[in-house]
Amino acid sequence: MIGDVLASTIICQRLKNIYPNCIIHFVANRNTIAVLENNPNIDKLIIFEQKYRTSKLEFHKFLKSFRKTKYLAAIDAYGKLESNLITLFTEAEIKISHPKWYTKWIYTHTVKENLDPSNDIPLAFQNRLNLINPISSKLASEVLFPKIYLRADEIEKAQASLTTISNGTRQQFIMISILGSGRNKTYPAQYMAEVLDLVCTNTEARLIFNYIPNQKDDVLEIYNKCNRETKSQIAIDFYAESLRDFLAVLSQCIMLIGNEGGAVNMAKALEIPTFCMFSPFILKGAWHNDNSQQHVGVHLKDYAPE
Repeated sequence: MIGDVLASTIICQRLKNIYPNCIIHFVANRNTIAVLENNPNIDKLIIFEQKYRTSKLEFHKFLKSFRKTKYLAAIDAYGKLESNLITLFTEAEIKISHPKWYTKWIYTHTVKENLDPSNDIPLAFQNRLNLINPISSKLASEVLFPKIYLRADEIEKAQASLTTISNGTRQQFIMISILGSGRNKTYPAQYMAEVLDLVCTNTEARLIFNYIPNQKDDVLEIYNKCNRETKSQIAIDFYAESLRDFLAVLSQCIMLIGNEGGAVNMAKALEIPTFCMFSPFILKGAWHNDNSQQHVGVHLKDYAPE
């Protein structure tokens, strides 16, 4: 998932802070590279293509390609079969991941995951940073968060596209993460409509929905439950052409509101204020800490701990 990939970039950031001259290769699925482009802490992107999942021959060729580079360390932040095999095929002196009884033989070092949230840093970030402990002991006090790096031309393009839905030169925009990554991560339609109505009674900002065209029916279910004034403030048919374009548009918004998920993590990485609703089955402390006044997350447990 894009949020997981973005979270893992803090490993690169910390390694560069400790070893400024190190060379870092980052393996990621093609659909996630938008959050990695232009990142100064990544020297080379290695793309995991869909064909490696459908063809054992192509996957084997891909795995063998890792033997062409002499790596000092391979850090597996994913811990699934594909990354297990990639780590296995590298000839790295140090191989690090979280411990699992059936794969621990692949790694020279395993780092136990912390499952107890603290207020300093979300668990998703803390556990990734801990993977560097076998390489260096210079890590104790450093707190890092993911960052997304946009180019000036990308920002200019986003600003130009937003003028097409602007009601004036001082128009403000709010990004709405209208749907979660699945129904079990999506705030119910009636409740979300009430949130949007409340937002629109307190601001004249234009609301931009974050969704893809094949989700239009689910989005319209929420839109149709909103009152007339709220509907007039929603740019229902405004789309970014790509994920990178979406990031540039998001960077021009005054905040993001909606379902917790990848878009929220992207907003945080762009230093855009966020307000998000967590699905009850998600551990809030894994992705959010309450110390920041710029980012607010709400969870059922906040209101009904039992």
